[in-house]
Amino acid sequence: MSKIKSSFFCQQCGYESTKWLGKCPACQQWNSFVEEIRHKETKQQTAGTLWKQDDHNSYNGVTRLQDISISEESRIISPDLELNRVLGGGIVAGSIVLVAGEPGIGKSTLFLQIGLQLQQTRVLYVSGEESEQQIRMRADRLPFSSEEFYLLTETNTQIIFQEIKKLKPQLVIIDSIQTLHTNFIESSPGSVSQIRECASELQRFAKETSTPVFLIGHITKDGAIAGPKILEHMVDTVLQFEGDRHYAYRILRTLKNRFGSTSELGIYEMAANGMKGVLNPSDILLSHKEDQLSGVTVAATIEGMRPFLIEVQSLVTPSVYGTPQRTASGFDLRRLQLLLAVLEKRGGFQFGMKDVFLNIAGGLKVEDPAIDLAVLCALLSSYDDTTIPHTVCLAGEVGLSGEIRSVNRIEQRIAEAEKLGFEKMIISRYNQKGMSKATPGIEIIPVSRVEDVYRILF
Repeated sequence: MSKIKSSFFCQQCGYESTKWLGKCPACQQWNSFVEEIRHKETKQQTAGTLWKQDDHNSYNGVTRLQDISISEESRIISPDLELNRVLGGGIVAGSIVLVAGEPGIGKSTLFLQIGLQLQQTRVLYVSGEESEQQIRMRADRLPFSSEEFYLLTETNTQIIFQEIKKLKPQLVIIDSIQTLHTNFIESSPGSVSQIRECASELQRFAKETSTPVFLIGHITKDGAIAGPKILEHMVDTVLQFEGDRHYAYRILRTLKNRFGSTSELGIYEMAANGMKGVLNPSDILLSHKEDQLSGVTVAATIEGMRPFLIEVQSLVTPSVYGTPQRTASGFDLRRLQLLLAVLEKRGGFQFGMKDVFLNIAGGLKVEDPAIDLAVLCALLSSYDDTTIPHTVCLAGEVGLSGEIRSVNRIEQRIAEAEKLGFEKMIISRYNQKGMSKATPGIEIIPVSRVEDVYRILF
């Protein structure tokens, strides 16, 4: 006889309770509990063993730590250099990777493209959202083809593992984890218990067969990964696919990685024939214009471990209405208000009756404090309607007292600016202590106060 059990799950963190609670004791969220009916078989074979060739249960005994032999983990080197970068050098055998992003950002297109590029690897692409004809139409637009790429449109994990047992793929891509369901739990696909159970079965399959698995996931309206928080703990790597659908550039960011650094990111450009990796983002993000305009500066920033240069644009105009406007795109609005307060207090510039608009070119969202100096100079340039030479690059954090503070990895920023042909770079005076004695091929101008920057540029 089957046992029917009803439980209450928190939709935010996956906390389980036998009764309804108004406030989750784990994540402190209110009104987040939903009742789910679970149905478990007592004697049938679970989905976690369907891929095995026999019915013998494997048992791992106790092993002394010194007796365990270690070796370099085997990786599948993808032709996609940006994916190799964020994964730490390639796809690790037996790893399970969660990829999340907004709808329409290009997750399915990217991993369909990666599966077609791996021509020597048997890839199984499981889709629960699109039909076979839809995927074939999208694949025809991509300039890649593979004889070892197989497609399965199914959402039942029992059927998926039966097909896996027949095909024996070397890489599995699931699109998406929120559409899968198992017969051993009576709840709708996308619920907490279904996501947790399906992810657990896939994790067990990946570890026991050393087959890497990619899980494509959804995000909530707040930007967090949909599903219980335990989903992020179960996987080995969590990748976030970011970007604005109105811009051509996408960022693949590493949030968790058990096999590499979490400071890596890959940059893609959306084109008509798929995603193209951007090897030199600085050259693309900087506009190549002949006319010099006021309010435009170039900042040396670092995203993850990659240094690149971005263009900061500002516009300061007299306010027509009583309350001046403060608008920032790609930059923290509170940080912009802080820099305006520093200019008013320490520099004597009157921004109180001015509308201020700030934009980071290319649709990027930058949180690096090293672009403070470039934002401040862009504001002053537009305020005075004075152009800043296009051969000048800036990197520095601005403090509340008007001092220019040092930033990390300044030598990589200088090398990137020198590679792109900049002649001068303004940095903090305190960054000179940690620099090597090698003389860069670019003129370094150290400053310590906002007044020094204004005296040099204006």
